[in-house]
Amino acid sequence: MLKKLIQKHVFYLHFSLRFDIIYFMRISIINTKDAPTAIGPYSQGVVAGELIFFSGSIPLCPKSGEVVGGNITKQTEQVIANISALLKAAGIGFGNVIKTTCFLTSMNDFAEFNEVYAKYFISKPARSTVAVAALPKGVNVEIEVIARVAASE
Repeated sequence: MLKKLIQKHVFYLHFSLRFDIIYFMRISIINTKDAPTAIGPYSQGVVAGELIFFSGSIPLCPKSGEVVGGNITKQTEQVIANISALLKAAGIGFGNVIKTTCFLTSMNDFAEFNEVYAKYFISKPARSTVAVAALPKGVNVEIEVIARVAASE
């Protein structure tokens, strides 16, 4: 009986501690005019605790909202420029990126995409690259980023 009572209280204590951690987690939104506005009901980025989750970025001009470039090299350069603006708005840089998920409409573009990607993500974050049937606005590339908040000095 005592053992069951102790197990029950330990469960509640554990649940209570987990709830407090979740409840007090700082959540804020990243928003900048230097990157394209979201084309749907989502944020450009969300800070949750020590991590920043950036929505997928496609090759849109931040000022006009139009698709930039026709080939994969130009489109990837624009996507990375957009990501750079988001990182800057969060007060961090490419060195803070810990994971990317990359979407290509054709794996035939992988080598060209990789050349551009390698110039910016020199810290070599974890990465997944997948081929997809289509992307919003008919673009050929989208990159999603997870980064860590800058360490306080």
